[in-house]
Amino acid sequence: MVFSWRGAPASRRLLLSLLLLAAWEAGSGQVHYSVPEEAKHGTFVGRIAQDLGLELAELVPRLFRVASKGRADLLEVNLQNGILFVNSRIDREELCGRSAVCSIHLEVIVDKPLQVFHVEVEVKDINDNPPVFPVKEQKLFVSESRMPDSRFPLEGASDVDVGANSVLTYRLSSSDYFTLDVNSKNEENKQVELVLRKSLDREETPEHNLFLTATDGGKPELTGTVQLLVTVLDVNDNAPSFEQSEYEVRIFENSHNGTVVIRLNASDRDEGVNKEISYSFNSLVSSMVFAQFSIDSNTGEITIQNNLDFEKVNSYKIRIDATDKGHPPMVGHCTILVKLLDINDNAPQIILTSLSLPVREDAPLGTVIALISVSDQDAGANGQVICSLTPHTPFRLVSTFKNYYSLVLDSTLDRESVSAYQLVVTAQDRGSPSQSASANVSVEVADVNDNAPAFAQPEYTVFVKENNSPGCHIFTVSARDADSQENALVSYSLVERRVGERALSSYVSVHAESGKVYALQPLDHEELELLQFQVSARDAGFPPLGSNVTLQVFVLDENDNAPVLLPPGSSRAIGAVSQVVPRSVGTGQVVAKVRAVDADSGYNAWLSYELQPASGGERSPFRVGLYTGEVSTTRALEEADAPRQRLLVLVRDHGEPPLEATATVLVSLVDGGQALKTSSRASAGSADREAALVDVNVYLIIAICAVSSLLVLTLLLYTALWCSAPPTEGACGPGKPTLVCSSAVGTWSYSQQRRQRVCSGEGPPKTDLMAFSPSLPPCPGSEDVSEQQDLNAKPRQPNPDWRYSASLRAGMHSSVHLEEAGILRAGPGGPDQQWPTVSSATPEPEAGEVSPPVGAGVNSNSWTFKYGPSNPKQSGPGELPDKFIIPGSPAIISIRQEPTNSQIDKSDFITFGKKEETKKKKKKKKGNKTQEKKEKGNSTTDNSDQ
Repeated sequence: MVFSWRGAPASRRLLLSLLLLAAWEAGSGQVHYSVPEEAKHGTFVGRIAQDLGLELAELVPRLFRVASKGRADLLEVNLQNGILFVNSRIDREELCGRSAVCSIHLEVIVDKPLQVFHVEVEVKDINDNPPVFPVKEQKLFVSESRMPDSRFPLEGASDVDVGANSVLTYRLSSSDYFTLDVNSKNEENKQVELVLRKSLDREETPEHNLFLTATDGGKPELTGTVQLLVTVLDVNDNAPSFEQSEYEVRIFENSHNGTVVIRLNASDRDEGVNKEISYSFNSLVSSMVFAQFSIDSNTGEITIQNNLDFEKVNSYKIRIDATDKGHPPMVGHCTILVKLLDINDNAPQIILTSLSLPVREDAPLGTVIALISVSDQDAGANGQVICSLTPHTPFRLVSTFKNYYSLVLDSTLDRESVSAYQLVVTAQDRGSPSQSASANVSVEVADVNDNAPAFAQPEYTVFVKENNSPGCHIFTVSARDADSQENALVSYSLVERRVGERALSSYVSVHAESGKVYALQPLDHEELELLQFQVSARDAGFPPLGSNVTLQVFVLDENDNAPVLLPPGSSRAIGAVSQVVPRSVGTGQVVAKVRAVDADSGYNAWLSYELQPASGGERSPFRVGLYTGEVSTTRALEEADAPRQRLLVLVRDHGEPPLEATATVLVSLVDGGQALKTSSRASAGSADREAALVDVNVYLIIAICAVSSLLVLTLLLYTALWCSAPPTEGACGPGKPTLVCSSAVGTWSYSQQRRQRVCSGEGPPKTDLMAFSPSLPPCPGSEDVSEQQDLNAKPRQPNPDWRYSASLRAGMHSSVHLEEAGILRAGPGGPDQQWPTVSSATPEPEAGEVSPPVGAGVNSNSWTFKYGPSNPKQSGPGELPDKFIIPGSPAIISIRQEPTNSQIDKSDFITFGKKEETKKKKKKKKGNKTQEKKEKGNSTTDNSDQ
């Protein structure tokens, strides 16, 4: 049992009453216990077996048990020791509610004999429940017009505990406007009221949040809290007000209609309809304001409805009223001062005066082209104008006075680069944003004759077939003059000179306007192989300017000469050759030789021989060499062979179409003795003819020796001068190309640097081969030091503008055969030039090969030179042999190099000369023209030199 002593007299009296009641119940057969609520499981309540007078040993045999009308599981008895204890949670408020006394009635039953005991267990209240308000938040609505000491009732709290645990006291949170009043007439009916201490102002504090706290009388004390939300109701006690009593607005003139000048925002401290505001112009506003502006009554926006012009009115004063919708309505006032700002609404104006056009391209710097004046109607910065010139041109603007400018020439003009300038003069003021105006000025540049006609290249090479028709067009020269109008009108003319004994104009002419070059007469390749001349182009300006271009006209050979038969040792053509042949000759023995020449060149002069079959189909014991013309036996001669054999040999060139001649070889077959006699007579006749030729050869040898001596002395003198001069480059460095000619009687050379003849002789040289090749140093003695090239210059590719002429020597004893191609390399790293060749075979393994082009005309590429298979000298990459020996010919070919940057390209050719026999024949036929041929040859050489 639990007893608690209280200091108060009332508590002691209550305890005494309980003791008396317990004693009475014990006397009546009941046991009374007490236990606090919320006691833990196993809490001791009382020794029930001992209090009921039962022995512990007989509890089980007598079936001791406890029954309860309510919940029997709250309390339990331990049969081992007879103790009553708490079995589960006991909640007094749940068992008895707000009853002042709460107890649990137990019936204890035992058998043998059957007995029933009544036990009362009182549940004592503890302060385990705080005060509770019916709601968590109480809302109160109070008008701001309520007077002080007004009362507002509140709902109080409740506590489910009993006794002192349920006695409540109230406390209000601090507030300047409210206080709490509790009317304590009795404990069960307490009046809790909220009292207004002073007047409310909704505009200052629209809501008041208060907390009401209730505290019970238990130990420890428990509290409960409720929130009091007091809302102050509005009344129309405030007029609308503006942030400022006067506003100043600056707006640009010419603002668009509808532009917002200002948005007014008046405020009303009231709420609801009392806060709704309407805006309007004051009744005292002038009509001009109504005409220029409008106001939105709901938003307070003042907008422009007519154009504003700063020059007419520069400011407006507007009074505005703001009225709320309360009862009665209240009004607020403000004033708006609208000031207009001047905008840059006038663009500058540009006036061009005194144009001086067109401008000559040779006009001096500073020449005034035009006068320009600018103006702007605006004032201040909006009227200050800056003038500029675009794009970047040879002109500039010079300020001469305020808003006055001069357009002057700033740099030199070149009409050929730019013939006209489109200038843009821009005037821009300093307003913000700035206004600008522009004027276009077209300046034309007048032409001055400062450009000579120019050809596309300084030299042209023309190939013309011989036997052309008179007046045929062979080439067209075209020069371009960068000037205009009459300064660009080009006329063409020949630079007259002598070609041999004739004027150049007798060979060619040029059309003055079109530049077409015409051949006035048929050209003969055998007489004139190269015609070199200049064409002049002059404009029509003042003074006139001109330039020249060089034309090299190569006359291409046509197959217009048939082969001509020659007997041995004679220059007189015959139709038949007689030969006595002993019958004892062996197989393959040469018994006769057919000699023929062709006045043409190249393939047109390349002859082949063919034996015509005998009549009757008989097989001839003879055959003829295809290219040598040698008649030899195919078998041993027999007695059955006819003593006189008539052989027809067809000599045909390789031209298109081929021309041919027929030689008759009469072969007399005799015995050995007769052959010796015939040979003696033939030898005697031949000796007479050769004696006649010896005299001529002696004179020729003397002339050649004299010329050679003169040439050697000249070269020695030139070399000495060269070696004594301070060298600018290596003594054997790259230089100008030197053309080397080789003839049957000697060699001669001339230098293109000297531009003069070095060799001389009677008539044109009898040239077997002329060869030119790059990549070897020149001979000492060059005079033109300024034209020497860099030592490190790369070798040039052989120029394809080469040519050759005259026939292959008929006296060659070696056979000529075709090869597919030869390769002449241009140098290390240079391109390989594939050149088709015809090479001459030779039995000597050390001898080289010379190959004419398969094309056989001037249009062919070149000749190819090869060393023999066993010749130990082999050229390295980019190298050429310095000499070549043609088998069967006394000609020795010397090769010289040409520097990379040489401007003389037309000497890169190889020429096969005409046969000596042919020229002798022509000399005899044209005895009175020997001097003319000499001059023509000299002229041709000079042209090549140029």
